[in-house]
Amino acid sequence: MSLDLNLTEDEEVLRKTALDFLRRDAPKDVVQRLQETNTGLTDELWRTAVELGWLGIIIPEQYGGTGFPLTSAGVLFEALGSGPLPGPYFSSGILSSLIILEAGTEEQKQQLLPPISKGEQIVTLALTEPDYSWEPGLIETTATSVNGDFVIDGVKLFTMDAEAATQFIVAARTEKESGASKGISLFLVDGKSDGVSVSRQPGFLSGRVFEVKLGSVKVPGSAMLGDKDQGWLPLQQAIGKAIPILCANKAGGCQAVIEMTLEYSRIRVQFGQPIGRFQRVQDMIIDMVTHADAARWATYEALWKLDTQAPATESVHLAKVLSSQSYWEVCTLSHQVFSGVGYSRESPLSFHTRASRSLYHYLGEPSYHRQQIGQLLIA
Repeated sequence: MSLDLNLTEDEEVLRKTALDFLRRDAPKDVVQRLQETNTGLTDELWRTAVELGWLGIIIPEQYGGTGFPLTSAGVLFEALGSGPLPGPYFSSGILSSLIILEAGTEEQKQQLLPPISKGEQIVTLALTEPDYSWEPGLIETTATSVNGDFVIDGVKLFTMDAEAATQFIVAARTEKESGASKGISLFLVDGKSDGVSVSRQPGFLSGRVFEVKLGSVKVPGSAMLGDKDQGWLPLQQAIGKAIPILCANKAGGCQAVIEMTLEYSRIRVQFGQPIGRFQRVQDMIIDMVTHADAARWATYEALWKLDTQAPATESVHLAKVLSSQSYWEVCTLSHQVFSGVGYSRESPLSFHTRASRSLYHYLGEPSYHRQQIGQLLIA
């Protein structure tokens, strides 16, 4: 099957609907207010997303979703990234849904996925810890078996959308003597459980990331997703499918920044002419377009491979490297064009700069994914 990156008719409609939604319901002033909140959403926006089927876009129909392919979800999140629209749309509707699909039993899928697609439950992944890594070896959170139930102790850092979440998917070690990946289990933890505390991590460019403390949190045995000690593989499989959708979100952000930079270069006059006529400004915009194209095409190649069951692991890692670097660089170059005005909190460019920095590390920073590519090449 040949690579075809043209959007289908349904995907064109999906894209237009999302862009219309942003213009109508989430313009600049709304996004600015959402940036300052801990949840990044309003009841109205969340309800609209539910009505449009976005929270269940990759959830199969038998579990209450719409069952679209990953590429269609990428189209949606590319459009939402142009906002950039804050909120747990990706954390709950994409990443957590994929984890449940990969790790959960049939009974758990039937129980957990419909409430996610209806927006009744918001779920996010709590994975990374004070010894920051996306590898299993540094997971020190423990889940101790007590009469068939479990007691979870540990601290999770850089947890996205934790304040909005009603439940967490927590990766915890259930067997200390096992290998780095074996002995890790996944648990669904209610955000209101005794012993769970959430606090936002400070930093202007950190986005909405939180510290989640788990102090002797008791969960029933049924809260374990899938098999004991075998949670790492399905978690990685789910993350591998979620990454290109996150990359599409960043590609949408890149394109939005390019468009606002082009517009500014036409209307900002210096030395009697628009700054867009200066060679240095043109060079910076060309560099922005180059970065954005690399991110977008690598992302959609990875999505296409996943949807067609082609080997996609290297492409997924490459998409994450390019999209993270590109979003960062596009925003940095745009600031050079805008100069001081772009650093204002009211500037849409500043919205994207925050997103580009906080998403740079999410699901693995570029250096981590380069290492994964290197290991695959050596193998």
